[in-house]
Formats: sequence, C-alpha cells, structure tokens
Amino acid sequence: MTKLTLNGEATTSRSATLAQAIEEFGFAGATVATAVNGAFVPAAARAETMLSDGDQVEILAPMQGG
Repeated sequence: MTKLTLNGEATTSRSATLAQAIEEFGFAGATVATAVNGAFVPAAARAETMLSDGDQVEILAPMQGG
C-alpha cells in the first residue's frame, strides 16, 4: 500500500501508477486533469507515472455549467 494525498485528503492506494489510481478512485472513463506533486501529468504519460509514498495526487474533473 502506498500512502498518498489525493485531492487534499490523506489516503492509501494499491496502485503503482497514476493510470491505475484513476481507476481505483472511481475516475475511469471520466475526462480529468491530473497532477503529481504539483506537476501536470498529461493523459499519455499516466500509465508510466509511478506513485510513491508521500506523493500528492490531484485528479480533477472539469466543472460544468456557467
């Protein structure tokens, strides 16, 4: 298990990569923006972006409406 901060909340994860974390935390199939430790991660790089203890992960869905 990896200890992460996900969207500002402390949590644990079984995921080794950012792509796996997106699925684990219920964002699979959604259009999201992602960052790890403050650095934007494009969709094409998520499968290769490894997660480590202490990482700060942001998974954000765009806001709808206006």
